[in-house]
Amino acid sequence: MTAAAERWILHADMDAFYASIEQRDHPELRGKPVIVGASSKRGVVAAASYEARVFGVRSAMPGFRARELCPDGVFLPSNMAHYVAVSAEVHAVFERFTPEIEPIALDEAFLDITGSLALFGAPQKLAAELKHAVREATALNVSVGLAPNKLVAKLACTLGKPDGLKVIEPHAVRGFVEPLPIRRLWGVGPVLGAKLASLGVETFADLSSYEPGELAKAIGERAAELQRLARGEDTRPVLAYREPKSYGEENTFESDVSDRTRVTAALTEHAEAVARRLRHDDYSGRTVTIKAKLGRARGRRESRDASVATEPYYPLVTRSRTLPQATSDGAVIRRIAVELWDEAKLGEPVRLLGVSLSNLERGTGGLQLELFTGPKSALGKTLDAITERFGERAISRAVGHTEKLTPGRTRKRGT
Repeated sequence: MTAAAERWILHADMDAFYASIEQRDHPELRGKPVIVGASSKRGVVAAASYEARVFGVRSAMPGFRARELCPDGVFLPSNMAHYVAVSAEVHAVFERFTPEIEPIALDEAFLDITGSLALFGAPQKLAAELKHAVREATALNVSVGLAPNKLVAKLACTLGKPDGLKVIEPHAVRGFVEPLPIRRLWGVGPVLGAKLASLGVETFADLSSYEPGELAKAIGERAAELQRLARGEDTRPVLAYREPKSYGEENTFESDVSDRTRVTAALTEHAEAVARRLRHDDYSGRTVTIKAKLGRARGRRESRDASVATEPYYPLVTRSRTLPQATSDGAVIRRIAVELWDEAKLGEPVRLLGVSLSNLERGTGGLQLELFTGPKSALGKTLDAITERFGERAISRAVGHTEKLTPGRTRKRGT
């Protein structure tokens, strides 16, 4: 393969993004273990500074565990509006280097830089310039991995942190991936990881060399795909735009909730938020789904975080209904969500509630004929204009508000 034909993918990941923003904005926090998003009893760590990581604190860790590991940590509530704004600054820098950008989260993206090398030179030179540009624009560090494909670029970026720039040339891919533990492979979670371990598969090399027929018998139809990935082979393109499949909102309560008034308030707020985002993107949908995580744990399961052996398992219940006509009307979504809740008759408190809309259609946002004889798009647009100018809580139904305990890492569509 000639140099001109080589594909180069860059994976960029901001270092401890939320915590680093807080340390940048508040100099007194620099050098201290800063933990964002776990400031309440049921909060989950959204970001931990590298000073906190020394104690074993990691993203997605339950807040109570983070406090056990780092009792002297500085626990901060999230400031999502600010983080989103800084993320926009970072992504504006990425756009100077290529239009082929696939956002993964507020702090993370894939960039296909193949077509940009004629302007910027060698891949490593482009990556170094990108890192410098992000630092100049935001006073924050970004780690970068460069490789011929997305899988290897992400692995290189992760293993190069913090403030890394790691390049894996095409001829070095196999040697790079083969020693890696199998849990680093996309799609290998706790259950599949345990199954592979029972087969003696501990590394990428073990998986790639396993007899294909026997592996397929053991783990099913994904065997061939996983073996390709274990060899460092990944043909997935960088997708600058992907059509949405659904829009959703959810929240974990500070304490378990069974009171219908509080449940209705949460469902209402979620429904209105979903509707507002749909109208922003000019979508509507036909299938309303609610999900509820029950408050009483049923046993324990392996944690996503390696430092925690097990964590409580809370059953998740979902209910859905498909409408004859697509909608982006918050009142309709709310009405169906409340009906689904009443029909579920769960009989016990819940710790989380969510509302989503799927079966999406383009170009019909805001039109709803189900309750009245004419369209109600004008009302929705008026509400949207008010919230756009004065904030999401400038106007809403008189049902109270639910606080989000854990910020997400993804940039929501329609915001």
